[in-house]
Amino acid sequence: MQAIIIKEAGAMDVLELCDIAKPETCAADEVIVKVMAAGVNPIDTKLRQNGMMFDAAYPAVLGCDGAGFVEQIGEGVNHLQVGDLVYYCYGGLGQKSACGHSVGNYAEYAVVKAAFVANKPDSLDFDSAAAAPLVCITAWEALFDRARLQSGKKVFIHAGAGGVGHVAIQLAKLAGAEVATTVSSAEKEAFVRELGADLIIHYQKEDVAQALLSWTDGQGVDIALDTVGGDALKQLIPAMRLYGDLVSLLQIPDDLDWKNLRVKNVRVSQALMLTPMLLQSNPLGEHHAAILEQCGQFFDEGKLAIYVDETLPLQDAKKAHDRIEQGHQTGKLVLQMHLDEAES
Repeated sequence: MQAIIIKEAGAMDVLELCDIAKPETCAADEVIVKVMAAGVNPIDTKLRQNGMMFDAAYPAVLGCDGAGFVEQIGEGVNHLQVGDLVYYCYGGLGQKSACGHSVGNYAEYAVVKAAFVANKPDSLDFDSAAAAPLVCITAWEALFDRARLQSGKKVFIHAGAGGVGHVAIQLAKLAGAEVATTVSSAEKEAFVRELGADLIIHYQKEDVAQALLSWTDGQGVDIALDTVGGDALKQLIPAMRLYGDLVSLLQIPDDLDWKNLRVKNVRVSQALMLTPMLLQSNPLGEHHAAILEQCGQFFDEGKLAIYVDETLPLQDAKKAHDRIEQGHQTGKLVLQMHLDEAES
């Protein structure tokens, strides 16, 4: 089968299109998926540059997000059958299957822990389904599991046109919240307005904290979801409401103003949706699959949408990584596999 592999950390040149052995067997708690499409995420570029998260990972296959057909199931798998159409976030961190295959979705086939796998929404094609899992799970965990979002809250979401951002806006609106977000262009302003954003801040021209304070009559936002980190996170502190929730997807800066956060009784949380994979935990993986099943219902009801900015063939993985590293991404990028079958 064809796969994009890396043999060491480095620049985009380490991404190689290779023919490698197709997995033929799986453990009792695994399934083999014929991968039709793989989402490309910023974490993929960081791992490629800085190294994988598991020991003895190389040669490794990148790609956490996948969508495709179940081709084989382990003897302990009860909720899936051969032929099922599925989507999931599993692989791409350097982990290996029970039989020693590097697990990742930049490949025509992948061995996946079945606990992490959900049924693909009927309304999504494989490209859109492959774009959805990581960003849906991340947004859900940050807003609902960490910040305990409820109707009527005022929520700020960094970078609303990005992968996580554009899903988080929709989930917050579904929950009955008012949403503020940041953008860098008129095109992105139009995009997030269509998603339902109530306040749109051009962060390169406006003071984000002041705009949020004006929007909340000086009270501050109930919830802030930081997808940027660094100074952008620190600048949110004056705009936090008393007893509010500040959730970051990035490493918390060492010089964060903890004194003011404490005085305001702001609850600071970190959200890392990779934890179930890092711990190889099937129970935690089941929670991720449950989130995907609920989001799948929203997709099929027309209440949630995923924006795919561009689809590329598997061999163009370097181009996809280059686009992400250039920044200012709108929505998601997707790699496609088995194009010969799709065209026949």
